[in-house]
Amino acid sequence: MGWIVLIVIVGLVFFAISIYNRLVAGRNRFKNAFAQIDVQLTRRHDLIPNLVETAKGYMKHERETLEAVITARNTAVAGLKTAARDPSDPVAMKQLAEAEQGLSGALGRLFALSESYPDLKANQNMMQLSEELTTTENKVAFARQAYNDSVMQYNTLRESFPNNFFAGWFNFQAAELLEIEDETKREAPQVTF
Repeated sequence: MGWIVLIVIVGLVFFAISIYNRLVAGRNRFKNAFAQIDVQLTRRHDLIPNLVETAKGYMKHERETLEAVITARNTAVAGLKTAARDPSDPVAMKQLAEAEQGLSGALGRLFALSESYPDLKANQNMMQLSEELTTTENKVAFARQAYNDSVMQYNTLRESFPNNFFAGWFNFQAAELLEIEDETKREAPQVTF
């Protein structure tokens, strides 16, 4: 009888260890996925000063717009650094999403304004930077999707029974999705006849 109790206890210990290890693996996966977002957003942030410098020569009367882009970029860089310290911090992730959304809006205004400057539009450096930024935006979107998938898997694992007991005991916090809304893509098109 003693052996059966011992086997059951050992089995429960191994079961608990298995759950703990899966929770750790899930947390590490979403943190790694965030590291990929960090790489792409850092690349995006590094391109912006070059873009602004290129535009400065042509857009002498648009200083306010250029300064808004730089301010939004600096806010986004600070938000990224904060979120990178702890990708499971929901407040940091919300601040990052808001900062990136603000940066996207400022860049959108810059590109819309650059349409008024044909020489700037035709500038080879501006075209190359715009293309690199577009490519980077696509990479950010893919990295964000992979991150959000990892977060969903981790949160599902964390909230499933009996994992939820171990998650609570070992302080596995819920992870926050990174949702950056692009205002230009969210608007419904206006159709008139």
